[in-house]
Amino acid sequence: MTKFSDIEKLDEKELRRLRMNLNNRLESFKRSENPKELAKSHMLHGLGKGECESLLERVRISEKKLSGN
Repeated sequence: MTKFSDIEKLDEKELRRLRMNLNNRLESFKRSENPKELAKSHMLHGLGKGECESLLERVRISEKKLSGN
């Protein structure tokens, strides 16, 4: 998950895009035992369910910091 080490530097638009991608990926993990493999160019390529869940939590925290709540 090194490519997401500087998540605090992302702006609101990038965080929202990442959050939506993570939610979609987590939904695919819920619906199938063997979810579709993502393309190598996809930002979430190689991340498992647990990694997506922890990254989503970090995104939510960063969004709250940006919004001031």
